[in-house]
Amino acid sequence: MALDSEQIAKVNGMNPEQRMQYLFKQCVAEQAVWILTDEHGCVMLNTDDEDCVPVWPDQAFAEQWATGDWQDCKAKSIALEKWLQKWTPGLLDDELAVVIFPQPGEDGLVIDPEELDFELNQQLKKQRRR
Repeated sequence: MALDSEQIAKVNGMNPEQRMQYLFKQCVAEQAVWILTDEHGCVMLNTDDEDCVPVWPDQAFAEQWATGDWQDCKAKSIALEKWLQKWTPGLLDDELAVVIFPQPGEDGLVIDPEELDFELNQQLKKQRRR
């Protein structure tokens, strides 16, 4: 479901913790995790301690972040099942972290792939109970 500008503005006004909770719910609802790619593959970010893969809950938010040095990047959806089965183990093997829903001028929260996996699976269980 495409987000309208009012919904985007509301989510953009959330703090990083609220955006993280939104991402868990939205990725499960839409059955997709969004990343950015360039000619070399998945976009990576570096923190002081870790190399990270940034993820977003929707194409609109990923594209909103793709400015400046990242303007040639394209938003790409990864099916949730593929993320859980292939990406989580791959990120762990490569010792990469995940940065949750960064926004222009504001970092997202950095978490381990296992934590993202756990939270997405918890959200899946909640959704199945409905």
